[in-house]
Order: sequence, then C-alpha cells, then structure tokens
Amino acid sequence: MVLLKGFEIEMYTGTPQGEIVGLSDKIVESLDGFVREPDSRNVEYTTQPLSDYENLLCALLRPRRTLRSYLQSLGNYTLIPGSTLSLGGSDRFFRSNPDNPYHDFIENTYGTKVVTASVHINIGISDPEILMRACRLIRVEAPLFLALSASSPFLDGKATGYHSTRWGVFPQTPTHVPLFTSHAHHIQWVEAQIAAGTMQNVRHLWTSVRPNGDRRPYDLNRLELRICDLVTDPIALLAIAAFLEARILQLIENPDLDPLTQSTFSPEELISLTASNEVAAATASLDAQLQHWQDGRSILARDWIAELYQEVWAIAKQQGFSCFLSPLHKILREGNEAQQWLQLHAVGFDSRCVVTQAILATQEREIELENKLCSSQLA
Repeated sequence: MVLLKGFEIEMYTGTPQGEIVGLSDKIVESLDGFVREPDSRNVEYTTQPLSDYENLLCALLRPRRTLRSYLQSLGNYTLIPGSTLSLGGSDRFFRSNPDNPYHDFIENTYGTKVVTASVHINIGISDPEILMRACRLIRVEAPLFLALSASSPFLDGKATGYHSTRWGVFPQTPTHVPLFTSHAHHIQWVEAQIAAGTMQNVRHLWTSVRPNGDRRPYDLNRLELRICDLVTDPIALLAIAAFLEARILQLIENPDLDPLTQSTFSPEELISLTASNEVAAATASLDAQLQHWQDGRSILARDWIAELYQEVWAIAKQQGFSCFLSPLHKILREGNEAQQWLQLHAVGFDSRCVVTQAILATQEREIELENKLCSSQLA
C-alpha cells in the first residue's frame, strides 16, 4: 500500500540581494495554481495528490520554473529560501487582500509572526479513526520533522538563537490542542472552539499536525504536517515525506503504535512533553535534546531519527520508495539548511551573504534536477 501525498509550498519572492518584495497579487492574477497568503511577500502553490515520488519531484519543480520565469518578466526578481524575513521587514505587514476580513483578524491579532514560509506535507488516509491515530503519533514526533527541516536562523539580519525562528515565534492556535481520541472527539472539540471564538473558522487550527479534508471537521481524508520549515531542495523534502509516509505505514501495520496506549505519560503530560520538545527542536534542531514520548528517556533528535529510520527502512523498501528515503542520511550527516547557514555565519559570513548565496544555490539545484530527472516531463 502506497499512500497519496501532496505538498503546500509557501515561498518568498524578492531580489537576488535577498530583499523580500510583495508580488503575490500580480502572481495570483497572472498564473494558475498559485494562491495568496495574508501578506503579499509570499505565495503558495499546491501539488496534486500523487502516490509516485518521481512524479512528485516534477510536481514540485514545474510550478517553480513557471514562477521564476514570470518573476523575471516583472523585473530582476527571484525566489528566496528560508522561512522568515531573514534580512528585514518584520516591522510591518503588507496586505495581499485588504478587503478580506479574516486577513484583518490575522494582521491585528498576530502581526508579522505569521509572515513565514513553510511546507505542509499531506498524506492521504481515508479511514477517520486511523487518521486520528496517525495524528496522535505524528503529533508527538513532529519535533523530529522540524529538526530535519529547520531553515530560519535569521530574522531582520540577525541570528536569533533559533534554528527555526519561524516555529519559535509562530502563534500556535488555539493555545491548547488535545490528542484527539477519536473522530467524534475531534468534531466535538472543533465545534466547541468555533462556538467559543478560540477558532475563527475550521482553518484556524494552527498546530504541528492536523486532520484535513474537504469538509472539516466532518469529512477528513488526510494528515497535514504543518511544522516543517521551507525545505528548498526537493530531494531533501521528498526524503522527509518518505520518512513520514513510512512511519504512517508502520502505524497502519501495527495499530498498537499509539501514544494513548504505549506511553507511560497521561495525554496531558504528552502534550506538555511534546510542546517542550518542539521548543527544543526549534532552538537546536538536529542537536536538540528531546524527551521520548514512550518512556521519557532523553535522546538527541538526530539519534531518535536514526532509530526510526532503521525501523521504517524495510517498509519503504517493500513499497518501492527506499531510494527517496535514503537522502535522510545526508541531512543527518551535513545538517539541515539552518545549520549550514549558521556554519557559514560562524566563520564570518554575514546574514546577507549567506542568504544571497542560498538564493543562487537553490536556483542551480532546481536546474540540475530538472535537467537530470524531469526534462521529459517538464518539456
């Protein structure tokens, strides 16, 4: 059984010097498949649900090629990696749609804390009870996915002390989200939040992982992992998605793999432990000291990921996608994007130099992958 997968990718637009410029209104008017965020400085595209990783790779690259070409037609504009306003601009909001009342609420309530870029990974699960169980497991392991993807060590030109400044400042809403024991529990909870005003609508559930579907909270068909920073290298992103899919397939094979039954902690204690792990992963990513949800033992994020990798490798191999999982080793060995940026910063490169270098590297990597793997599909 191979599951359907898709990505929602938010990216900043701006100049090759790293200045982020709001162009989403023009992009959305001119190009199909792109949608605006509340702030005009980033834009989002979504890949169709696909089961095959080769096709997913091209689905990630194709819209970017179109977008890059359009940005060049507007002027000397490009795509900017990272998940925060790395070099400046967090002092004000640039509204993409001044007439949208939900955007009014977001700007007035959260300010530029939400002007981040990220990737949401969606994995198709049609059975709502299996979906809830998967949400419970991935919720307590979400810090590992943040550790792999961290790419926002700078804000306004300064190193912040976080590897993921985005998740360090992002307003998780509502402030307390339980581990849902069943689909009925989820429905009841969402209805209560909307009635109380802690959620403005069904989309206003901003947590590391959530069940998603065409008519939330009633008709659900996928798990949406929201914690990841923007991963610009498609091969690295597919490795993280393969890790997530293999872990979910393991759970489907083994329903006992459930934090509600396999942990020494109560559900409330698990929420608290997971929140602490998220802060630790946002701060030190792969080098974060975490507490394991099963028994509370202290474990480095990179060691926990390596343990799970060994567990799920056979599943990925059996399902034919282990070659897309294996680049996870490179992330563990060489570090995520934030760690690579901070290594350069530590030897004297300022944040602008680091970001402008990353802008070039991102574009070169896309061209390399298109030429090598997608030329026939992209033609």
